[in-house]
Amino acid sequence: MHTQYDWQYLTSPQPNLNNRNVSWPRGKVLGGSSAINAMYIVRPSTLEVDTFSKILGSLDGADAWGWDSMFAAMKKSEIFTPPSSDIQSQGNILYNSESHGTSGPLHTTYPGYLLPLVGSWVPTLNAVGIPASPDAYGGSSWGAFVATSAINPTNWTRSYSKSAYIDPLPARPNLHIMTNQTVTRVIFDSSSGTLRATAVEYANNGYQEKPWPTVAVNKEVILAGGAVGSPSILMQSGIGPSDKLQAAGVQLAYALPGVGQHVQDHVSTQISFKTTAQTTAQLYQSGAANGTNNPIQSLINSAIAYANITDLLGDNAVAFHQQIIGNLSTHANNPAMNPSTDPTVTLGYQAIYQATADMMLSQIGQVELLLSLMGSDAGADTFSIQVALQHPFSMGELYIATPNPFDYPIINPNYFSHEADIVMLREGVKLARKIGQAQPLSSLIVSEAIPGPDFQTDEQLEAWLRDVIATEFHPGCSCAMLPLEAGGVVDANLKVYGTANLRVVDSSVFPIQFAAHLMAPTYGLAEQAAMIIRSQYNGTP
Repeated sequence: MHTQYDWQYLTSPQPNLNNRNVSWPRGKVLGGSSAINAMYIVRPSTLEVDTFSKILGSLDGADAWGWDSMFAAMKKSEIFTPPSSDIQSQGNILYNSESHGTSGPLHTTYPGYLLPLVGSWVPTLNAVGIPASPDAYGGSSWGAFVATSAINPTNWTRSYSKSAYIDPLPARPNLHIMTNQTVTRVIFDSSSGTLRATAVEYANNGYQEKPWPTVAVNKEVILAGGAVGSPSILMQSGIGPSDKLQAAGVQLAYALPGVGQHVQDHVSTQISFKTTAQTTAQLYQSGAANGTNNPIQSLINSAIAYANITDLLGDNAVAFHQQIIGNLSTHANNPAMNPSTDPTVTLGYQAIYQATADMMLSQIGQVELLLSLMGSDAGADTFSIQVALQHPFSMGELYIATPNPFDYPIINPNYFSHEADIVMLREGVKLARKIGQAQPLSSLIVSEAIPGPDFQTDEQLEAWLRDVIATEFHPGCSCAMLPLEAGGVVDANLKVYGTANLRVVDSSVFPIQFAAHLMAPTYGLAEQAAMIIRSQYNGTP
């Protein structure tokens, strides 16, 4: 991150974070963010995926997005390698092979080398009342477990979308990949009343002189630019909220108010502890990870847990939930909560809010806890428990400000605009401290290094959170799959409303956030999209 391989986006100043601009890294490389991320393969739960399908209502094709279909698609993308018996024992790893794929392109496995801190994770979480998850990949992704990662165990290297889906392909006449190019817009023919994509315009990165070249469209265009790129391309092409396009100086092709709206993201922080145990940071400092085909290089963070609302709030969970439900109407009509004044987008805001609230009292995680052995600002002799909000009620927006496709869009995730988000994250921090005080992990801790003993009251913790929270790198929902009357951007077949042959296939189409890392469900989404598209064109030259 923060290199030429990263788009290096920044949010607009966030009023609830003391007007901080928050870094939003995104992969600027073939393979996208799967080439630079932390490699976690963590799936959402059955309840969350079925909620995704349910929110689509009567849309044709909505069944493709329920658990049964997405579970099969996620398995299809995967070739799973179980851990060795030694690694399984050292890490207290539980898994069910039946929940994993065996013939997909993407390698998933566990690290080939572990440290004792990892093995202490599941027993410690159990000690504080968060049980082990025996089958986290079969739809019950709550509790504590050691996650799989996108690692190729034959050489301990990253497995990502390029190495999995592109590199194995033989030379073929219908695949041309152009690197160092930026899509500037999609060009349409509107003579039939429905926009039909006829060409895609592009330019060399940083090359501004026009006219820019185009590629003609035969059947259709698929946008896969991610949560930032796809809505930006739509708006540069004249599809989006009419007021935003007019302000940016882009001619309107089709008014679609939901483009760039309903933006949701996971936010995170971490509690760091001085430790007597060995950390990954120390291994790298010592040179132990040097060389090729070294299993130590596969030692990435993988111990994880999902805490539900009762884990966070105990007996206060029901009252907290009722308060959130009671504020729905007020928040939907408050521009500080819902930036759009369009009634369809407001209806979508309400649907997403209600769906998120309806899941709250279940077992699904509201906060994610990650064991990080990579050191911290307090030194290599520290480990951290990262705390990340999973089901935010804060929603923001993303929009272009100029007609120049090389100018970055305005990104406003509206962090902490809903008061429930800071409460849940604050309680997650308290839970992380409780974990640090429980055995066996506590026997390896010297002291809390970050934020330290000066932050104890709710007010102190909330002030600290406003100063330090960052993205967990899971932005989504900016081209939400919803009914058109609810501010949707794509239908259940991933087609952009108002167009005949333009689809979006990436994490921007999920209408809600999952207690998961977005890579696994996005691979599942892509497998489903391939099936939908092939079924339409099967037998068509």
